[in-house]
Amino acid sequence: MNLTITPEEREALLADVRETISAALERRPPEYQRGPALEKAVREGNSALTKPCGAFVTIHKGKDLRGCIGRLIASDSLEKTVRIMAGEAAFGDPRFSPLSRTEWPACTIEISALSPMEPCSDPASVRVGLHGLYLVHRGQSGVLLPQVPVEQGWDLDKYLDYICVKAGLPPHSYDAPGAQLYTFTAAVFGEEPAQ
Repeated sequence: MNLTITPEEREALLADVRETISAALERRPPEYQRGPALEKAVREGNSALTKPCGAFVTIHKGKDLRGCIGRLIASDSLEKTVRIMAGEAAFGDPRFSPLSRTEWPACTIEISALSPMEPCSDPASVRVGLHGLYLVHRGQSGVLLPQVPVEQGWDLDKYLDYICVKAGLPPHSYDAPGAQLYTFTAAVFGEEPAQ
């Protein structure tokens, strides 16, 4: 991935997610904080936070997924994309009810900042744990982040079949005429789960 995200930028993005969700739960405007060096880099456009970048925000409650929403491609800055996706992951993921104030302290956050998509003409070239997948076929689409097959213990065949299932298609649809398979990488970072 061309985008290098420094430890300070990663901390700032994680803090932005926390602040975005906390402010929404407390019904107040968010108050984002930056250290002086990072603030200067952002102002001068020398920070990864200012670069257009797709991103996903994932919320876990314990080991369970609690919300995950993202944009594969974004014209907005990484900082803005992450802030928007934080609210969507907490309150707009259709698989879950909106996050409540009582459960929020038990949640942890993960951010995936995405590289640009690249067409994948050879599915055997996909590397589990490195490549995320995006499949488009017959008006259906699905995406899986690079960390998903590792978390699920999938090999390459299962990973390729599950991207089809995620898109609402039969297994092996990635090889069908007209199917478009893309790969991408991600800088993935997050909070440590509470012990």
